[in-house]
Parts: sequence; C-alpha cells; structure tokens
Amino acid sequence: MNRARIYLPPKTAMQSGWAKTHRWVLEFEPAMAKTLDPLMGWSGSGDMLATEVRLTFETREAAVAYAERHGIAYDLEIPTEHRRRPKAYADNFKFDRRANWTH
Repeated sequence: MNRARIYLPPKTAMQSGWAKTHRWVLEFEPAMAKTLDPLMGWSGSGDMLATEVRLTFETREAAVAYAERHGIAYDLEIPTEHRRRPKAYADNFKFDRRANWTH
C-alpha cells in the first residue's frame, strides 16, 4: 500500500483570503516514477492513487481515523500558526517611519 500525506493546504499566491484552506487533505505519495511519452513528450504514470486520488476531510482527526481504518501509512504535517500584524493606512505617513516614503 502506498504511503499517504495528510496536511492542511496553504493559500495560493493568487488568493488574498483564506478560503478553501480549512479542510485537511489526504494525498498518496507516488509509487513509481513518471514516464515521458516518446511521441508527444507528455508525462504520465500508471499509478492511479498518486495522480487521481485526493481526499478532503473537515478535521485532522477524521483524516487520521480514515487512514488508520484502512491501514494506510501516513505522514502528518502540522501547519505553523499564522501571525497577523495589524496595519493602518495612516502608518504610511508616520513621522518615525523606518523606510523612506517614495512615490
């Protein structure tokens, strides 16, 4: 059986908000290397689990319980805590600003 990875996906660079980042994902690690098609140059694989299967869960405990119930070896990746720094528009014009304001 393949090894799985359970993680909380980060937001993409194109997102400004945190939507679609609160569900835990279980993805399988590839069991075989990808192969190149000699005619078209496309990459492909015969490993259906790694290329097609991606399971989502509401909680970390549900994902871990699923993996243990089905006998799937898994790696659990705990995300780091997000730190928010409050900002205000008025901070752009502060007298004791660290960097020069150029425009």
